[in-house]
Amino acid sequence: MRLSWVLRLALVVAAGALLTTATVAAIAPRLWRIANAHSEEPVALPDFADLAQRSYVYDLSGREIAVFEVQNSQPVEISDVPSVVIDAFLAVEDNEFWVHHGVNVRSLFRATLSNFASEGPIQGASTITMQVVKNDYMAGFERDGRYKLLQVAYAVRLEKQKTKDEILERYLNTVFFGQNSYGIGAAAETYFGKPVQQLSFIEAAFLAGLVQAPSSYDPIINPERSRARFLQVLDRLEEDELITEDERIAATETFVLPERVRRRAERATERTYFTEALRDYLLNRSDILGDTYEERYTLLHRGGLRIHTTLDPNLQIKAEQARNELPDNTAGIDAAITSLDTKTGAIRAMVGGKGFVPGQNELNLALAPSQTGSSIKLFILAAALQAGATPEDLIDGTHPCRLPNEGNPNEPFFEIRGGVNGGLDTLRRHTVRSINCAFARTSQIVGLNRMVDTVYRMASSPYLYTGQPAGQREPIQPFSAFATGANEMSTLDMASGIQSIANEGIHRQPYYVDYIDDASGNRFYTHFDPGVEVLDRQVALTAVDVLKGVLTGGTARAALADFASRRPAFGKTGTQQNNWTAFFVGATPELSTAVMVRDPDRYTPMTDIPEFSAVGVGRVQGGTFPARIWGAYMENVGLEQFEFTDWERPGPQPRPSARLYLPGNECLFQIVGYEVPTTTIADAPAAPEGFRLPAATPTTSPAPPVTTPPATTVPDTTPTTTTTTLPPVPILGPMESGTTIPPDVLDPTAPLPSVPLDQLVGPCP
Repeated sequence: MRLSWVLRLALVVAAGALLTTATVAAIAPRLWRIANAHSEEPVALPDFADLAQRSYVYDLSGREIAVFEVQNSQPVEISDVPSVVIDAFLAVEDNEFWVHHGVNVRSLFRATLSNFASEGPIQGASTITMQVVKNDYMAGFERDGRYKLLQVAYAVRLEKQKTKDEILERYLNTVFFGQNSYGIGAAAETYFGKPVQQLSFIEAAFLAGLVQAPSSYDPIINPERSRARFLQVLDRLEEDELITEDERIAATETFVLPERVRRRAERATERTYFTEALRDYLLNRSDILGDTYEERYTLLHRGGLRIHTTLDPNLQIKAEQARNELPDNTAGIDAAITSLDTKTGAIRAMVGGKGFVPGQNELNLALAPSQTGSSIKLFILAAALQAGATPEDLIDGTHPCRLPNEGNPNEPFFEIRGGVNGGLDTLRRHTVRSINCAFARTSQIVGLNRMVDTVYRMASSPYLYTGQPAGQREPIQPFSAFATGANEMSTLDMASGIQSIANEGIHRQPYYVDYIDDASGNRFYTHFDPGVEVLDRQVALTAVDVLKGVLTGGTARAALADFASRRPAFGKTGTQQNNWTAFFVGATPELSTAVMVRDPDRYTPMTDIPEFSAVGVGRVQGGTFPARIWGAYMENVGLEQFEFTDWERPGPQPRPSARLYLPGNECLFQIVGYEVPTTTIADAPAAPEGFRLPAATPTTSPAPPVTTPPATTVPDTTPTTTTTTLPPVPILGPMESGTTIPPDVLDPTAPLPSVPLDQLVGPCP
């Protein structure tokens, strides 16, 4: 046994001597040149590259709401690192750091002997300066015979260029601690949930012990090996008389090994629908951070940005609470909300569903395009008014209706059979009652291509714009079914569109970011949008006036009439075919907000759902849960935040009311004569459907006198027949009816086909 020990000692001494001889022989020439470098012009090492830093995201109040990073790196200045932390790291990693010149041969020799004798690594062989050189300048170098020599040469050169504090700061900010944590700032948070300034000596020593093999000594993955390494570090600290035996024993017994990745309490953020949408916006839908995706990705995740967003935490909480107006249900129906600042377009609240759950529930319904139902009619109303229509113009809303379907040669006609029969009535009343046939006809009177252009102008955003690639978003199409919501829009699209009306014709694109500062605190970006006039101001005010009626006496009356009696507001309901989706889009002078309710999987009929029926909603329509959610949200918006002003009343209409008609589907007629009927009242011909005929006043030939013969009385047993001479029936002749708006005419002010109210208009033969 004693002989074995003696042999082992001899081997250690011999190995050490050989190693020392080899090391000195190998590096002596280079050390000589380095020592005499004062008389030469050495090649300077490049300066340190910028450190990767996480980017922080803040809401409108300045509260941190997200962190974007690839690697957790939180650089700190050496002056902010406590001396006990520095002492712990130097004790474990390089206890002669302050006196060596980059390379410490004695330390290298001692580490080699120590590791060899203990049959396991305790102390690294490289100095802190050498580790900085390896991390900053030698990534990708082959680990051949030249590697260590270059590392030594670079370390000596670095010590000539940088101060000890600069080298130590670089080391503490770049060394890897495992769990995606780079630098002491990140490690302090990851393992202890605190800033580096609060680390104790023992905690710092534990972290220093990880550096040698972060994966092997990871306390979360390999707790046993991590504790063994920690005990080795404590032994080293006692050996160097940095702690006493009692302190080592106390640390051994009381130190709790980190068991999970932590976040500092003041930085405990969670992914949300808004922050995930923001990330996508910055990377894929804007060039704020650079022209290429690679530039944007690097800057967002490594650039240390301070991103100040538009999210209002107060409104976000209210929106989330309002979403809960929708009862939990086994059918999977959910609700989404997007709320914009009416004046600026800033996204103040976004609710993509009941709750964002990473890996489980990440679909943001607020940005999911869905068929809009009748809520699209707010765009049709605005386009018609911009083209010269007035709220009191007459339009045929007779139900059912059969309209041209020129875009589909296989189905030349588009028929609407569902909905309400509106008859011949004003544009205002058709809007309040949401008459499908009236608006389908109006959309074609305006021109379907012009309608598409109107939607793109009123709702323009990074999510919806002319020329958008079909692979990114299906384009808005000039379907005959446009007025029934055949195109798909998201709550953000719809809120953006109604904002153009609520902001009195000035459209401002929805946006997430107010300003961004770079890692040095310099202003990197400031949002600016002068706005685009998409509607004349009087047109917008007229649309507001008409759409107020939807809340006070129309399809949203049941849910919002009381609210509208106290607060200025307007909006539009919408329900997709088969009740698959329901919208309410509404605005006040302060907020423009869209609410959508549907199954995230899209096509679940929202009828006879037990949880909904229990609260009196057998069929989910725009005037039920969507309007209720919108109302609950707006009711909670307090006087302390907004003044609740009203819009000005629109000015007088520029012309008398007229009859709007669709050429080719509706024709113009004139009276060319009269026919005296000889039949009974029961057999008299009725006026063609869709006509409003004037009183029987002859215009081309005198009408024969109307006579009523005296009644003839016969016995009760004899059948009786009452005959009455009827008024003359006008004979109608066709007139030139004009043509529809050409598809290439997108001028929003190009006039609509219209005639005076006394003009005879009816279905074409």
